[in-house]
Amino acid sequence: MAAALKQRCPLLQEDSTAHRNEHAAEVELPFLQMRQVKLSFVPIAIGTSSLPELEQLGNAIAEVVAAWKEPVLIVASSDMNHYESDAVTRVKDDLAIEPILRLDARALHEVVTREHISMCGYGPATAMLTAAKKLGGVSAELIKYATSGDVSGDRDLVVGYAGIIVPVPAH
Repeated sequence: MAAALKQRCPLLQEDSTAHRNEHAAEVELPFLQMRQVKLSFVPIAIGTSSLPELEQLGNAIAEVVAAWKEPVLIVASSDMNHYESDAVTRVKDDLAIEPILRLDARALHEVVTREHISMCGYGPATAMLTAAKKLGGVSAELIKYATSGDVSGDRDLVVGYAGIIVPVPAH
């Protein structure tokens, strides 16, 4: 799959150092392994905020997934807004969640940039939404939203978290 992705998206290159300071794969992988099924994964660290490049990646992912013989799960991992008050974070996160629920990758990219939302993984989310829509996705569901203040009780400087699922038809 990695080779097919690199062939369809020349922007991709193997770079082990890209994952040195990125923790998404090491956080997500144990949850996937809990399913106790054989799985392979292709981690992609994204170092660009260019909408055309993120759309190019999303389109390449969709093409590879559509042609793949086995089921594929696409995971985009991100915290939401960082280190503002709980009230501000909830407003900013709502602004970002709304276009995700509409599968509107361009609107997500625009609102995060315009409103200075410190969502660290909006690039992966933008690429994932592009892929999901191209694969026939039509909706998304917010499973859970919370901030770190909900756990710690400290509402001064929080981080937002949202679990969202985007189902697509089987290919």
